[in-house]
Amino acid sequence: MDHDATADVNAPHSMGTTIIGVTYNGGVVLGADSRTSTGMYVANRASDKITQLTDNVYICRSGSAADSQIVSDYVRYFLHQHTIQLGQPATVKVAANLVRLLSYSNKNMLQTGIIVGGWDKYEGGKIYGIPLGGTVIEQPFAIGGSGSSYLYGFFDQAWKDGMTKDEAEQLVVKAVSLAIARDGASGGVVRTVIINSEGVTRNFYPGDKLPLWHDELEAHDSLLDILNASNPEPMST
Repeated sequence: MDHDATADVNAPHSMGTTIIGVTYNGGVVLGADSRTSTGMYVANRASDKITQLTDNVYICRSGSAADSQIVSDYVRYFLHQHTIQLGQPATVKVAANLVRLLSYSNKNMLQTGIIVGGWDKYEGGKIYGIPLGGTVIEQPFAIGGSGSSYLYGFFDQAWKDGMTKDEAEQLVVKAVSLAIARDGASGGVVRTVIINSEGVTRNFYPGDKLPLWHDELEAHDSLLDILNASNPEPMST
């Protein structure tokens, strides 16, 4: 059967995606790749999937770009009203429960998985995962998107409690770069957001600065190298 290229061009924008949230000793680190897909095509290679909700709470978006954006917009509006009424910033738990309420109430229409992360003066740094269906789960770390399939074993081995800020960010960047290497729907650059009592820090890691993995490394002493050499030598066993 012939493939209809127009079907890919007109397909809904999807964020294929690798999103990660990690707690550390003093705050949280959120990270994501930047590839947005339309069918088989890359619609945006440098999109920002980490969205600000309040000064101290951000979310990572995966799934349908339209669905995740509208949920973000509604929650940001509700949190703004909440902050005005209380006269103080909303907690991370309140933000996560608002996302949960919208996701669960519209679970038959939304195709989006979200990670909520932030810091507040009551509970410190918190990460909440809200996958498809609207369940909210507080976790020390959360991973989502198509690239997460390649990362569960990696996090089982690499995760540890009580990490420093630098250790947590290095773990996030390493994990996203690994997913980019293995997952065709993840790619581009890596963006991170660090949230703690001192505020928010955004960092950007271009694709050519990310760690390389086995399949991406240049081959050395391959059969072609040996055959193309002027004086080929027998392969060692």
